[in-house]
Amino acid sequence: MKNIMFIAPPAAGKGTQAELVVEKYHIPHISTGDILREISKEDSEIGNYVKETLASGQLVKDDITYQLIEDRLKKDDCRKGFIIDGFPRNIDQAYQYDKILDKLGYEVGNVILINIDKKTLEKRITGRRICEKCNSIYNINDEASSPKQESICDNCGGKLYQRTDDNLASFETRYQTYLDKTEPIIKHYKDMGVLTEVDGNDTIENIFKSIDKIIK
Repeated sequence: MKNIMFIAPPAAGKGTQAELVVEKYHIPHISTGDILREISKEDSEIGNYVKETLASGQLVKDDITYQLIEDRLKKDDCRKGFIIDGFPRNIDQAYQYDKILDKLGYEVGNVILINIDKKTLEKRITGRRICEKCNSIYNINDEASSPKQESICDNCGGKLYQRTDDNLASFETRYQTYLDKTEPIIKHYKDMGVLTEVDGNDTIENIFKSIDKIIK
């Protein structure tokens, strides 16, 4: 099993695809976004810093992110493969990530680029709602993904909430940052011969089929 990296703009569905891969292949899903959001709940200096940074649509300091990634990859469950998404976000982080992998004796593996148009992303990000109990994800801008009862989770009855960074202004900042920073990363991994692109405008099921073919 190869290690897997997802590259995609905000709200492109990389988290959903990562969970589908986890379900089939039983490898850990390492999301820097999830790690940082958990830290942002802490009433501490770093927790408050991360919370304010995420809410503004800016990026957390690299040295904090590097340490979080290395600490997580050192754990035993990563030895048979893992999924990483939300990182690296710029070419310097990509070089550092490569160094971390080399230090730990890991290969980059498969780098999967999910391409998707901006208007679709806007609808996804402004309509996204998450269950505070079971973390199920809905989208009020998509009839098929909307909860049956407004603000209530279909699965557990928990309350749905909107992430602080799921607003249009924050999305514009994050999307432009993605465009500015990601192109060199894509070229870097293309040059290494490990990058493959998939169509993110397709259905969740079809996107996963494309990803599964790459993994196999």
